[in-house]
Amino acid sequence: MLPREELLKGVENRDSVARVIDQAEQAIKTWEVIVTDFLSPPELAEIRRVFSRLTEVQLVAWGGYPQAERQRIAIARSELPLDQNQVPLVVLEIAGNFLFDTATHRDFLGAMLGTGIVREKTGDVIVLGERGAQAIVAPDLAEFLEMSLNQVRSVSVKTRRIDFNELKVREPKKKELTTVEASLRLDAVASAGFGMSRSKMVDFIDSGDVRVNWKDVTQASSQVKSGDLIAIRGKGRLEVGEIAVTKKDRYRVQLTRYM
Repeated sequence: MLPREELLKGVENRDSVARVIDQAEQAIKTWEVIVTDFLSPPELAEIRRVFSRLTEVQLVAWGGYPQAERQRIAIARSELPLDQNQVPLVVLEIAGNFLFDTATHRDFLGAMLGTGIVREKTGDVIVLGERGAQAIVAPDLAEFLEMSLNQVRSVSVKTRRIDFNELKVREPKKKELTTVEASLRLDAVASAGFGMSRSKMVDFIDSGDVRVNWKDVTQASSQVKSGDLIAIRGKGRLEVGEIAVTKKDRYRVQLTRYM
């Protein structure tokens, strides 16, 4: 048995991590590959951290494409072969004419959940503008959604399974930059990385639109460190790289922005 209470010590997403511990114990006992529901980025990060201490089991997370935010995890004993092909996923096309009634990510997700399914069975939703969207879901939902998902906002849609090679995911653009700051405050580093004024960045932080390592942060004075991932809704992500102290006791910070 796994050291459950020790693993759960200090964990924020306790219910999710406890569920995965149960599934890991099942994988150890049955010698089978066990697959979780879709997990959010904070849950994934915490599960990876917790399970990094264990040698009995291995995890492979996959959400259909490399940058997928929501992913399922396949769990198996360390002795077994395991790869992302063992994470079952299906891509659905949700096609309609949204030229005169634009739909957002929230609209498509809301229409899917409105059919009665739960969020844990759905992965990323990729909005394609006026043509509709694509959604990654658990295979057991595909047939139900093909029959049930026929309207988003005022637009009639046709939902059907498509191949993964038809997935329209844009590769994120990457920009490397360096900034020198008097402190490692979140508002200072993030405003430099995202190329906006510090007051504008503070507005984003105050309104709850900024996450650090997938956790909501509402304090502009929060300190960042090497390895942190800063995300602003609708603006992309910023990875904090190497931090060095200059001769004038300022901080030279390497940043990578993904747009």
